[in-house]
Amino acid sequence: MYLSRFLSIHALWVTVSSVMQPYPLVWGHYDVCKTQIYTEEGKVWDYMACQPESTDMTKYLKVKLDPPDITCGDPPESFCAMGNPYMCNNECDASTPELAHPPELMFDFEGRHPSTFWQSATWKEYPKPLQVNITLSWSKTIELTDNIVITFESGRPDQMILEKSLDYGRTWQPYQYYATDCLDAFHMDPKSVKDLSQHTVLEIICTEEYSTGYTTNSKIIHFEIKDRFAFFAGPRLRNMASLYGQLDTTKKLRDFFTVTDLRIRLLRPAVGEIFVDELHLARYFYAISDIKVRGRCKCNLHATVCVYDNSKLTCECEHNTTGPDCGKCKKNYQGRPWSPGSYLPIPKGTANTCIPSISSIGTNVCDNELLHCQNGGTCHNNLRCLCPAAYTGIFCEKLRCEEAGSCGSDSGQAAPPQCSPALLLLTALLGTASPLAF
Repeated sequence: MYLSRFLSIHALWVTVSSVMQPYPLVWGHYDVCKTQIYTEEGKVWDYMACQPESTDMTKYLKVKLDPPDITCGDPPESFCAMGNPYMCNNECDASTPELAHPPELMFDFEGRHPSTFWQSATWKEYPKPLQVNITLSWSKTIELTDNIVITFESGRPDQMILEKSLDYGRTWQPYQYYATDCLDAFHMDPKSVKDLSQHTVLEIICTEEYSTGYTTNSKIIHFEIKDRFAFFAGPRLRNMASLYGQLDTTKKLRDFFTVTDLRIRLLRPAVGEIFVDELHLARYFYAISDIKVRGRCKCNLHATVCVYDNSKLTCECEHNTTGPDCGKCKKNYQGRPWSPGSYLPIPKGTANTCIPSISSIGTNVCDNELLHCQNGGTCHNNLRCLCPAAYTGIFCEKLRCEEAGSCGSDSGQAAPPQCSPALLLLTALLGTASPLAF
């Protein structure tokens, strides 16, 4: 009996363990910026590092094509299906919705068949290069959390560069080169992400892995984010503490996964042969059905919410920080230099909250939290206490009869204990000491 029960429990544990295997054993979600806890001094805020959830960032981007008139359909033209020179009865016409292929079709829902896609004009001006820049802009710093995936409806290009910007498109750096022949196209030896390591993870490589023309099931191009994470967190991303530690301490690594803009440079369409077939130029073009970019707003671990309002992403900053990326301390909270939050220690991290400036403490004469008006007085615009008729003083702490020397048993008013405004202010300031200790 006991043996069968033991075996049942063991089987259940094995089942539960196998289900949990793909998930990290220790994972900091960082989805809360602060919680209230009870201490010897009473209820206080406990602050922790926090960040928005990872999401589909293509919902918030703006796309720009260069040249701007490169999209097919104006004027209408015919093209060959998947590069087949004998199937050239397909038509692109911008004035007919069923035949139009505008840029927004790169980001619509892809659950239908046939797929919707953006398409360029054909290579009718050969031998002039057919080149297109597709720029994706967020007007906000974002952190990439998953692979960038580009799905082509045409053959994958023979030559392409994925670029990134960290300054809203003012300057650009290559992320990765793609070519059927890296040495010929970019004077680089071909590599894949598998050839990299922790020490070379930031190396910019040229890969031939995704440039195989019209081969069946060869529509997708990746930029591998998770494979690069895996150099620090392990193949199943279980050791996130190691990755977080590297992101905390290595700015170049953190910046590598951070962008404000991405640019896809299509330099040469899929030819499939050594020579271009000049008799059938309608078979050469670019067509993209889907682009996936997952990430989160960069809020420097000072916010869990990033709102999209008036076509703009903005962090809702916590920890007394402010700015588009929560990149500075709020006014009157500059008691120590601003610092980003830290992922460590797992699982709550360190908030590095901005604290009040010394000069800002006590600038209000009164308030409803620390500098209370006494004896029923009310605080007016934080500038003065409005006292009942019988009281006076900065905090309504004195009886009026005291000034006239008439307080006593005859007046029916007893003089309150002597407590100067300076002492009251000092007491209020000392009361802030506990919540401000980090």
